Amino acid sequence: MMNYSIILKEHDLKVTPQRLAIADIINVNGHVTIDFLYALMAKKFDSISLATIYKNINLMLKNSFIQEVSLPQVKNVYELTKASHSHLVCSKCLRVEDIDIDLDSSFKTVTKTTEFSIDSASLVFNGLCIDCKDN
Repeated sequence: MMNYSIILKEHDLKVTPQRLAIADIINVNGHVTIDFLYALMAKKFDSISLATIYKNINLMLKNSFIQEVSLPQVKNVYELTKASHSHLVCSKCLRVEDIDIDLDSSFKTVTKTTEFSIDSASLVFNGLCIDCKDN
């Protein structure tokens, strides 16, 4: 198990039971929506509110502990911050998975061939996951 206390402190975040639980839930599940996170947090913390979840998520985003992933036709999901990567999204069950794709050459091509100043890039592959494909 990761030591989230140290990682939270490295991101200038106060260590709280709620933040530790959020980090653990995201780590275990990979990509989570606010609704999913709230449902699991409510089982652990009787009096937790949706506002508390949003407050913690926003602070963790601001301090780069987690990152928000915006995907077409899917609610935004949150994941622990990691190296640049792309995503696979199942069109049926909406499961989101990471995939490592080298976007450097595409990034360089766009930078050279357009007048855009690129801040970031994302690549999403939509299709059927193995479970949905087999059913």
